[in-house]
Amino acid sequence: MADAAQSRDIVLLVDDSPEALGFLTDALEQSGFSVLIATSGQAALNIVDRITPDLILLDAVMPAMDGFATCRRLKAHPAISEIPVIFMTGLTETEHVVNALDSGGVDYLTKPINIDELRARIRVHLSNARSVQSARVALDAAGRHLLAVKSDGSIHWSTPQATRLVNAATGNDDGLHMVAQHIACWLAARNLTGAPSGDAFTLKLQQPALELTFLGAIGPEEFLFRLTGSSQHTGAEALRRHFALTLRESEVLEWIAKGKSNRDIGDILGLSARTVNKHLEQIYVKLGVENRASAAVKATHVMHAM
Repeated sequence: MADAAQSRDIVLLVDDSPEALGFLTDALEQSGFSVLIATSGQAALNIVDRITPDLILLDAVMPAMDGFATCRRLKAHPAISEIPVIFMTGLTETEHVVNALDSGGVDYLTKPINIDELRARIRVHLSNARSVQSARVALDAAGRHLLAVKSDGSIHWSTPQATRLVNAATGNDDGLHMVAQHIACWLAARNLTGAPSGDAFTLKLQQPALELTFLGAIGPEEFLFRLTGSSQHTGAEALRRHFALTLRESEVLEWIAKGKSNRDIGDILGLSARTVNKHLEQIYVKLGVENRASAAVKATHVMHAM
């Protein structure tokens, strides 16, 4: 029974009405969901700092911070940006529906809520969200450094490997937004869709430089890029000649000398952690050392002598 409970989807229910909370909580729990309750927008934000729900049901009309503002704040939260938000409200005018969707909602239900309709919509949006997540996990497992950006410079999504590569290149845990602004300028200079697929440019923010290849538009105002880490390779070339290394071994050694971890090196060079370790084994043998610290010292002496 414990395993079954752990597998329950978590729904965050945000509503300032005790009657609505009681009614919806009972209905959702009877439908097999685990329910978290927030009575305000700020309470919802506090909850998602600790727990990531699978779906959010959000009342549009609440005091202090309404549902539309709450949704925008939720969507700015990295862990919540892809979580589906369904609005619930008695507001039925077109402007309210548009506002709900513009703020990041995926659906809109009018009160009084029909429970059968609510269940059906929840299951559809949970299924869609899982499909998207599975695709991104598959891309990351395949070593794809992909980033989708909107024309205004906002991040639509990024694979985890791309995020790690950008953070390593910028030296900033929030480097994606910096890179996205550069991309937005690049797109604007080419009239957005005027850039042919395969066109590339390089950002030299720190080391490694980032090369971004434009893969094309994947939706209205949404553009896909592949990221790769690059360097000037002068250091790597000197290391290759001096120690009789392969090109890839010399690149790995160069980043070791620059203090990068195995994970960072894998992201920069597009290698798995296992492959980086295999290269390190060969590097140690060729340099006659037993650990990365000694290898880094030898490499640094060669690079400083360039």
